[in-house]
Amino acid sequence: MEASYQGGVLYDETDNFQRLSQTIASNIKKISQNVSSMSKMVNQLQTPQDSQELRSQLRQIQNYTQKLAKDTSSMLMELMKLPVDQPAQKLQRDRLSDEYISTLNAFQATQRSAAQKTKEDVRKVKAQTINIVAPFAMNSNNKEQLVEMGDTNVRRQEQMTVQSERELLELEERERDIRQLETDIMDVNQIFKELGSMIHDQGAVVDSIESSVEYTVQNVESGTQELRQAVNYKNKLRKKKVYLAIILIIIISILLIIIFNR
Repeated sequence: MEASYQGGVLYDETDNFQRLSQTIASNIKKISQNVSSMSKMVNQLQTPQDSQELRSQLRQIQNYTQKLAKDTSSMLMELMKLPVDQPAQKLQRDRLSDEYISTLNAFQATQRSAAQKTKEDVRKVKAQTINIVAPFAMNSNNKEQLVEMGDTNVRRQEQMTVQSERELLELEERERDIRQLETDIMDVNQIFKELGSMIHDQGAVVDSIESSVEYTVQNVESGTQELRQAVNYKNKLRKKKVYLAIILIIIISILLIIIFNR
C-alpha cells in the first residue's frame, strides 16, 4: 500500500485504515449511548418528570450527537475510499458501515419522536394562550370592565398575564427546538444520501468486475466450443483419409489381380 504524510507523521495506508476504523468504532459506540440517553429523555416528555432542565439536557446531547454523526460520516467515507487488499479489512469496513447506518437510523427515529412531542406541546401552549388572552383582550370596553371588577379579579388577571408571557417564551423556545430538530433530521437524510451514493458507486465497481469475469468465462466457453469443433473436424478429416486410403488399396488390389490373371 501507498504511504501518506499527515501532520508531520508518515502513515501507510494500513495504519490509516486501522486508525480510521478505531475512531469510527468509538464514535458509533458514543452515538449509540447518546441515542439511548436521548430515548429515555424523550419518553419523559409530557410526563410529571418533564421540565425545562430535561429539555435543555436533551437539546445539548442532541446537538453534540448531531456533530458527532457528521464527523463520523466524513471519516467513514474516507475509509471507504481507501484501497483494501485483505478480505478482513473489507469485512471490517462493511461491518462498520452497517453498524453506523443502523445507529444513525435509531438517532433519526429519536429526533423525529422528540420533534413530534415538541410540536404537540406547542399546539397545547398556543391553545391555552388563546383561551387565557381572548377573554381579557385589552380594548376600551374591557378596560371599563376591569375597572368595575374587584381587586381580586385584577390580581388574578395580572397573574394570568405573567403566566401567559412565560408560556409564550417557552413557546418560542420550543418552536426554535422544532426548527433545529427538523434541520438536523434533514442533515441526517443528507448523510444517508451521501453514504448510499458511495455504496452504490462501489457496488457499480463490483458489478463491473463481475461483468468482466462473466465476459471472460463466456470467452473461455466459446473458445472451448471452437476447440471442440476443430477436434471433431480433424477427426472427421482423418476418417475420410483412412476411408480414401482403403478404397485406393482395394482398387489397386483389383487391378493387380486382373493383370496377374491375364
